[in-house]
Amino acid sequence: MNLELQDKVAFIAGSSRGIGLAIARGFLKEGARVIITGRDASSLMAAKDELIIWENRLLAIQCDLMREEEIHRALSISQEAFGMVDFLVANIGNGRGDAGNIPDPIEWQRLMDINLNAGVRMISAVLPSMIQSNSGSIVIINSIAGIESSSAPLPYSAAKAALWNYAKNLSRRIAIAGIRINSVAPGNILFSGGSWEKHLESRKAEVEAYIEQEVPMKRFGSPDEIAGAILFLCSPRASFITGACLVADGGQNRSQ
Repeated sequence: MNLELQDKVAFIAGSSRGIGLAIARGFLKEGARVIITGRDASSLMAAKDELIIWENRLLAIQCDLMREEEIHRALSISQEAFGMVDFLVANIGNGRGDAGNIPDPIEWQRLMDINLNAGVRMISAVLPSMIQSNSGSIVIINSIAGIESSSAPLPYSAAKAALWNYAKNLSRRIAIAGIRINSVAPGNILFSGGSWEKHLESRKAEVEAYIEQEVPMKRFGSPDEIAGAILFLCSPRASFITGACLVADGGQNRSQ
């Protein structure tokens, strides 16, 4: 299927590895111009080297998208190189934290800032130019932890639930401006350097039993499988879809 992404500009937040890197690769294969970002210079350069065959359509920006001034700097560099951003993939978040029942206030605020506020700041920075051009597509990387109860840290789950609600409400307000915003909620995704790889190394039998019991497909998902969903939602092929949350978890989720 031709997704009609040729020469479009895609800004992928958090794209030096894992799901973000797979999304960047997918856009490049479809002929888009792509901005990849990351805080760690070595990881970002490794990602750029991996995508080197598309060098003329690739821009790597080292930045910390938790900081508002860094968001605006990255978007300014992007616009100077490629023009207005057509697609934003807000892949910002981190589920690592205290899993206790009474969250420490500082820990609560930290995970809220990483998993909710950072994404809102990113989207708020991109929206004015999209509104001006009456076009654009945004996809938020959420989590099944934001859809139903799970063993994830409480602040993380609450932040992801709030992010989903934010996207749903925002979608109704910006649809008239020709902008769509959707979410993808991945389940258990295995990739090199990711949290599930670490869990497998430390408690393989327990993790395998969990996947066997909880995931009807009885396997992990891959970054490429999530990337395919994001590319579709960004593309004109999904032109009548906004405010949706696509769950990609091998059937694990029971509420949607």
